[in-house]
Amino acid sequence: MSHKTDQEPNGLNDDERPASVVTKVVAEGVDEEAVESNRRLFTGWQFLLFAALAIAYSSFHLISLNVYPMETWSFRIVHIAGALILGYGLFSGARFAEDDRHASSAGFKWLSYALLIPAAYTLAQVFLMQQTLSGGAMRIDPSIENWHYGYPLIATTAGTIVLSWFYRQARHRFNPTDLVLMVCALASAGYLLVAYNTNMRMSTGTSFAPSGISWAAIAGSLLILELTRRVAGLALVIISVVFLTYVFAGPYLPGFLGYPGLSLQRFFSQVYTDAGILGPTTAVSSTYIILFIIFAAFLQASKVGDYFVNFAFAAAGRARGGPAKVSIFASGLMGMINGTSAGNVVSTGSLTIPLMKKVGYPARSAGAIEAAASTGGQIMPPIMGAGAFIMAEVTGIPYTEIAVAAIIPSILYFASIYFMVDFEAARKGMRGMRKDEIPLFSKLVKQVYLFAPIIILIAALFMGYSVIRAGTLATASAAVVSWLSPNKMGFRAILRALQLAGTMSIQIIAVCACAGLIVGVISLTGVGARFSSLLLGLAGVSQLLALVFAMLISILLGMGMPTTAAYAVAASVVAPGLINIGIEPLVAHFFVFYFAVVSAITPPVALASYAAAGISGDNPMGTSVASFKIGLAAFIVPFMFFYSPAMLMEGSAMQILRVGVTATLGIILLSGMVQAWFFGPVKAWQRVLMLVGAMFMIYGGIYTDVLGLAIGIVLFVMQRKLHGGGKQTAQAG
Repeated sequence: MSHKTDQEPNGLNDDERPASVVTKVVAEGVDEEAVESNRRLFTGWQFLLFAALAIAYSSFHLISLNVYPMETWSFRIVHIAGALILGYGLFSGARFAEDDRHASSAGFKWLSYALLIPAAYTLAQVFLMQQTLSGGAMRIDPSIENWHYGYPLIATTAGTIVLSWFYRQARHRFNPTDLVLMVCALASAGYLLVAYNTNMRMSTGTSFAPSGISWAAIAGSLLILELTRRVAGLALVIISVVFLTYVFAGPYLPGFLGYPGLSLQRFFSQVYTDAGILGPTTAVSSTYIILFIIFAAFLQASKVGDYFVNFAFAAAGRARGGPAKVSIFASGLMGMINGTSAGNVVSTGSLTIPLMKKVGYPARSAGAIEAAASTGGQIMPPIMGAGAFIMAEVTGIPYTEIAVAAIIPSILYFASIYFMVDFEAARKGMRGMRKDEIPLFSKLVKQVYLFAPIIILIAALFMGYSVIRAGTLATASAAVVSWLSPNKMGFRAILRALQLAGTMSIQIIAVCACAGLIVGVISLTGVGARFSSLLLGLAGVSQLLALVFAMLISILLGMGMPTTAAYAVAASVVAPGLINIGIEPLVAHFFVFYFAVVSAITPPVALASYAAAGISGDNPMGTSVASFKIGLAAFIVPFMFFYSPAMLMEGSAMQILRVGVTATLGIILLSGMVQAWFFGPVKAWQRVLMLVGAMFMIYGGIYTDVLGLAIGIVLFVMQRKLHGGGKQTAQAG
């Protein structure tokens, strides 16, 4: 991603600089694909092969969701298997060699090809077993399942995964170890497709289940864990291993964590079903998430991201601390669509962070603002990243109801960041960007039709169309609208968008499948119910204490994990306990969802803050603490869902309006308290008063609202008398 600006001539201030030296800041490359450090960059026939696989993978979902639906379990198995095959083809398990001379020895190569023989043998056995069953047999001989399929598959999968950690090749070369893993993925998925399309499906989770299902599930789980490590890091893998260990160590644990135990066969014969890996997380990734990734890819292909950022510059760039406010608007728009906090930081932050530093923000503040804004995109309706779709799947609450409920909380979150930024800019006397530094608003307004795909999506959802149909219409409209812009999408651009979608989807699908593994452990061992009983016990002492405990568990589970996985796990562990203590399901799930989202800016492991620190050049831990402070409202607002459900649109119109307005005023006071500025500098005792007033208004009760408003009015009058109604700050800005 790049932007156009010229250097300031030495010795000239902003007002003295001749207009001829100034070039407008214009966002370019926001829509360019970010290439991960372990992603292979193929050329020639290998590039064409994997591009064709990615296009076929995206097209398969569009066709299955809209034209020729598949049986549910089969569809989800193919969905995961396709992501495994693409993922192992594109993402390396070890660091790349600088060139062929630094690559691993030929011994690694030949060992990999040797491992291909048992992998291919197990795949051949799948075809033979399918023929046996289609010939009228009720079961496969256990000795064949064990000795000719299960043992060689597990040994080959585990051995090849370990080998891939040490086998280094140049970035443009394909690794034969990953070819073995691709074959193992086919063999695992192939057996499950054969077994689940026969009467064997009914035996899962019992002692009568064929051992082959367990072997296929073990191999599939290993492949999912390894791909998750490659695309999302170790955090989620470590948490998954801890949960898997609990399955077999649980019977030996004391207290509320103990449970009777499950055998290897009973657990794994059931975990690769809709009780686990094929459950809610994969249900969402195989329908809504993949569809909206395709939608985002079409928007990227038509360069809508560049337009969003330039529109934000034109709309907010001239306000004091302009680039920071641009970051809020642009990151909110982009984050709503792409559903990943760290990815959003990289796409918009590489432009906004340097510009924030240019107008006077310290590197730490610039990175923190971008991290907080990018994280907030995932609580911004109507798309809300991907978490809202999982919430709809888990709770059974209509997606449109969830999107409407998110309106006030998202306003509060972004109002908090906006006023934090504004008060800091006023306190430090920062300027906005000049008119000659930003794109012309009048020119950009003429291209406002580029918002049409998102408007069509919202309209279709609220007209009663299904999410799948609405998403498909929005995707098609993105291609149509591009013909009115300079970036027209022809046949090649559409293929490129489908290829991009296939590649972009790998991380989220791996993460959802891995989260499904954890959800399977929770549901099959009953550990979620034990957490519920613990919350019930705490609620007997204090409901606030139970909520604080639920918050800490949600943030802890979300550390280092993408939001989708963090919410899916927390929704299984924490949300049922909150519902059991009397909290409404929508309130309970929103509570958990918010803390899963803000775990991306919560120290000590804050992925979005770390990504921002990489761009700003500041200390990652310092940036995460600063972004935590800027996103402070997100840690308070969820508690208010419990005390004031009107924040989630539950209540009369007047209640909702009153709560929305007073909570927003409370957020302004809270921001002023944090930044020690409210139309001018604020003394320590005034900051305490501001905090009290803010909490009263955010609380949402009628009497607390009146008290909070009274405190706010008193402070406002005092500040006007002391600082001339904000004239000083206006001059400073």
